[in-house]
Amino acid sequence: MAGHNKWSKIKRGKAITDAKRGNAFSKLAKEITLAAKHGGGSPDMNARLRSAILAARAANMPNDNIDRAIKKGTGELGGAQIEEVVYEAYAPGGVAMMIEVVTDNRNRSFNDIRVLLSKNQGTLADSGSVAYLFARLGEIRLDKAAGTEDQIMEAALEAGAEDIQEDGDDWVVYTATDQLFQVAGALREKGLNSRSQKLIQQPQTTITISDVATAKALVNLYDVLDDYDDTQNVHANFEIDDSIADQLD
Repeated sequence: MAGHNKWSKIKRGKAITDAKRGNAFSKLAKEITLAAKHGGGSPDMNARLRSAILAARAANMPNDNIDRAIKKGTGELGGAQIEEVVYEAYAPGGVAMMIEVVTDNRNRSFNDIRVLLSKNQGTLADSGSVAYLFARLGEIRLDKAAGTEDQIMEAALEAGAEDIQEDGDDWVVYTATDQLFQVAGALREKGLNSRSQKLIQQPQTTITISDVATAKALVNLYDVLDDYDDTQNVHANFEIDDSIADQLD
């Protein structure tokens, strides 16, 4: 959304920071483990696992870490079993959030998320009250320098994508959930290597925040939730207007 991209810049900066401090490796390992748990340990037979491994390699995760995460998922290595849980929440300004958690203790995670929300101006929502505001999609990010909008659009649609959008320094290609790996592979064959590829919860409509206090509260809540050890992803349906960017900085 032109003019309302401050939130995108903040998220990209946070992703870089997370990668530097190792949070990214932990999340990537959990995704590999879950993919192997649900679809088996063979990348050739498990598209989700193939995507997770490619994302891990793009982040320079060591092969030993990848192998260990796969074996945890297939049960070859011992340890507590993990599961995926999605919590729905409301945030300041009427913003909706989907919080994806990977945990070996559902009760602990529920209580922790509830406390984090209540201490940071958020509340848990009933199941289904927020989910309808989001659509599950595949997301592929390409470097902006990879081509013009027309070139990327043509290549993406030929590869089976549903849409592309501009987001800062990236072209973002959206796919059906079951086409993520295939589309990314087809783009690679065209010489378009992705920065990242993953499944997301895409908001169907967004709320533009132009109040500084609300924006600060939202970013703080997002950070607190995203920094929680069991959190895999946090999705929210807000944008921050560039008119208040300097005040946030």
